[in-house]
This record gives sequence, structure tokens and C-alpha cells, in this order.
Amino acid sequence: MGKQAAGLLLFRLKNNGVEVLLVHPAGPLWAHKDSWSIPKGEHEGAEDHLAAAYREFEEEIGTRPPEGQLISLGSIKTGNKENFIWALEAEIDASKVKSNMFSMEWPPKSEQIQEFPEIDRAEWFDLQTAKTKLFKGQHGFLDRLAEKLQL
Repeated sequence: MGKQAAGLLLFRLKNNGVEVLLVHPAGPLWAHKDSWSIPKGEHEGAEDHLAAAYREFEEEIGTRPPEGQLISLGSIKTGNKENFIWALEAEIDASKVKSNMFSMEWPPKSEQIQEFPEIDRAEWFDLQTAKTKLFKGQHGFLDRLAEKLQL
């Protein structure tokens, strides 16, 4: 079995359509890249996918996900990882996101361990803009959300 990841894609309905909340990976590898992700993360196969999605959201966003009706967007395999995503209509203030930290050797081969936030910011994007920002392997989730919302 390959790696597994789970996450929650928050969305909100606006006059101009739907907007989704995406996160920008932090750390030196992503600092100058305009690459965004659905809040998600890897988990062990024994952990329930939905429980992992809630845990990962809280770790990356810094707060429990709001209550609401979940919409399963299924899973998409990218490389050796299968991503399980649920959509949730909810509103949060993206400017108040506070991510957990991770450690890595930086600079490479320096034997110096530094800490970085897992994400450095979150923003709301309309679906069209989100497709230009989101990692390609996650585009299918936006398509599935649009289909489920009959957009």
C-alpha cells in the first residue's frame, strides 16, 4: 500500500460563484513558488481517512474545522500517494491561520536543523483562479466539487 493523505476543502458561495480555501506550503523550498494545496496531510493506513482529514486541517489551519455537511470528493492517486478529500461549506478568516511547525535540515547538508511552519498562509480563491494555483494532481477535486454543486 502506498502513502495516504486526507484533507478538507472549505468552500463558500459568493455572488460571483464559489470560492475555495487553499494553503501555501511554507519553508525554504516553497518560499518563492506560487504553488498551493488543499489543507491535507499524510496519515497511517490504520487511521480513519475522515479523522485524519480533521486532524490535518486543525494542524495546518490552527483551529477545528467548522461544523457542517461534508461532501465526499473521493480519492485521487498522484504518484505513490492516494489523497482522500471532503468538501465543507464554511467560512473562516484566512488571515488568522496559524500552522503547526516541522523540522528539517536547512541549508541542505549543513547538519543544522531548523523549524518552519507547515503552511505560511491561506487564501480564498474562485474556482478558476484556484485551478491556476493548485498543484495539478489536486485539480480533479475542484472539478468534482463543481459537479456536486452543479456549477
